Amino acid sequence: MDAGLVLESMRSGDFNAIDPNITFDEDAQPWLAFGSFWSGIKMRRLDLATGKLSSEDTQQLDIAGRPLHPDQGAIEGAFVLHKDNYYYLFVSFDFCCRGILSTYKIMVGRSDKITGPYVDREGKPMMQGGGTLLLEGPERWRGPGHNSILKDGDTYWLVYHAYDANYSGEPRLRIEALIWDSPKWPQASSELLNHP
Repeated sequence: MDAGLVLESMRSGDFNAIDPNITFDEDAQPWLAFGSFWSGIKMRRLDLATGKLSSEDTQQLDIAGRPLHPDQGAIEGAFVLHKDNYYYLFVSFDFCCRGILSTYKIMVGRSDKITGPYVDREGKPMMQGGGTLLLEGPERWRGPGHNSILKDGDTYWLVYHAYDANYSGEPRLRIEALIWDSPKWPQASSELLNHP
């Protein structure tokens, strides 16, 4: 059933209402992360009963951005994952959809609160362009990005798209395991769920 509009952006505004991702905090409260390019990644609290924006908490939060980046702050595709004592914010930097010329890459930061502030491994705030590189295009798989995470038992699967340089830059779905180091930062592993 279509329950109607949740969020929209206007040309006169400063955010772009795309790439929505719903996540829950430790109290089972839903939050919506969204946005790209214009002024970075935003977050709003949702009403659990309706799935619409909360009328009790109307604050729109800024959680990641690239204010000094020459490509108009190329950031999008937010995905928030809660694991152990941290919330991890995965985003895509730079540009997709250009076949083998795609420059997309997956970056990550974390916070002890869902609303941030998110910082990278070096402590740089994601609101200031920070982000720890998780995955960028190797020789064959160009422009990996716009990821999500699937938890299956104790395994976390990184799901994303990339462009196959061996087949004229055709887009492909890629799925590989995430591993976590001792400081609790994610890393892409070579364990694939799909065929190479």
